[in-house]
This record gives sequence, C-alpha cells and structure tokens, in this order.
Amino acid sequence: MDNRPIGFFDSGLGGLTCIPYLLASLPHESIVYFGDTARTPYGSKAPSTISKFASEIADFLIGTQNVKMLAIACNTVSAVALEDLRARHPETPVLGIISPASHAVAKTCTQKNNIGVIGTKATIESDVYTKKILSLNPELSIYQQACPALVPLIEEGIKENRIIDLTIEYYMDRFLKDNNIDTLILGCTHYPLILENITRLYPSLRIVDPSAEMLESIRDALDKNGLAADGQKQSHTFYASDLSENFINMIDIIVSNKGYPVSFNTIDLEEFLERKE
Repeated sequence: MDNRPIGFFDSGLGGLTCIPYLLASLPHESIVYFGDTARTPYGSKAPSTISKFASEIADFLIGTQNVKMLAIACNTVSAVALEDLRARHPETPVLGIISPASHAVAKTCTQKNNIGVIGTKATIESDVYTKKILSLNPELSIYQQACPALVPLIEEGIKENRIIDLTIEYYMDRFLKDNNIDTLILGCTHYPLILENITRLYPSLRIVDPSAEMLESIRDALDKNGLAADGQKQSHTFYASDLSENFINMIDIIVSNKGYPVSFNTIDLEEFLERKE
C-alpha cells in the first residue's frame, strides 16, 4: 500500500476532465494537480518550450509533493515530452494520455471506420496519434485537424455561447465531411468540456475521450508497481500558476461538491524552483 498522492498536470484546466473518472473508480487515491494556467495554451508553443514547462512541473510534483506516479493529463505534453520526462524521473511511473486512447481505437475500429483526431497544433504536428494507432492496427484510416482557438476559449469559460459553436464548426464542418469521419478522438483534455456542443452539432459521431481511457492505464500502473492506496489519508490538492475563477469553479463542480477535502494554491514555478536551488 502507498498513500502518497498521484500527480496530475495539464497546461491549464483541461486535465481536470480526468479527475472524475479516477474519483469514481479509485476513490481511495489522493491527488495533487497542477494546471499551468498562466502559460496556457501549450499547443502553439515550440516543442523545446513545452518540454521546459513540463520538466518544471514534473520536478515540482515529484520533488516537492512526493507523488508516487505522474499522470500527464495533457495531449500536447504527452506528444512532445513524455519520453524526456520518463528519462528525467526514471524512479517514478510517468503515464501519457495518448497511448490508452490509441489502444481503444485500434481495438474497436475496423477498415470501415474513418477516424478523426482533433487537437492542438503541437499534438497534430507530432503525428503521434496516427503513428501509435497504425502501429497497433495498420489497416485503419486516420485524419487529423488542429483546432488552436478552442483551448483559449475553454480556459475563459466560453462554452455556452454561439462563439464556441461557430469555432467548432469552423474547424470541423469541412474536416468531417471531406473525410467522412464517423469516429472522433478528442485529442486535447480541454475538449471534453465542450463535448455537449460537439455532440449537439454532430450527433452521429462516435466520440473517444482519452480522459476516460487513461483510467485503465493508471489502475494497471498502481497494481503493477504495488502503489495502490488504502484510503486512510485521502486528500486533494490543486495548484495553478494563475488561480482563475474558472479554474476554481471547475474544481467545485468536479470535486468540492462531492464532499472531498480540497485545498487550492497558486505558485510561480520558475520562481519556486529558483528559490529551491
């Protein structure tokens, strides 16, 4: 048994979409979450910058929060920096979010399916979903579309507004039609927050949510490494580089109103790590 928390992180609040699945299925586990809300979005930044930011967050969570596992609840970081983080922290299991979703698609889709992936510019340019899925099932057809404007809108809490619908339609109407897409991977953890919009606009799509698919890999890593908690010291801590009202509201919806003990903290990572040195 290991009652240390699981560390989650994302470029902002999108990674919070992973948390309800963990709380429902692994209720004895504690969480430390970091959302880099001051520096979001990551998807339009250079890979070297994304790797630098991800390394700072991993160093913080592993080095000062004593997490037993690192779950990268961010497709962009998983696409760009996963192997670097594993090499940087070989003593800690580091899980990405792309592989579980890729396995689910490869296992359930056939040649008859046309699979679409939407994500940030960095995730799409990495081609990681296509490479991973085709390595598991080379007979599948995969198409990709970058949607760079969605994350900033979601971070601002613009979900119930015609602006978000128009933006979704701008990126997806032609993409879905031209490629006859029937299965869509939400290749950014922010996108489940607009799932209602997407399903209303495109009701015939089958949606694959990597935030949900990641749970099985977390469970497997806990069992494989003997890290499961017994629940005696359960607590949840949420850090953000900019503790916005929207971030707090999301946590209230996902966690706080479920009766779990929760704490909020703001931290400037660069300043914190410089002081630590």
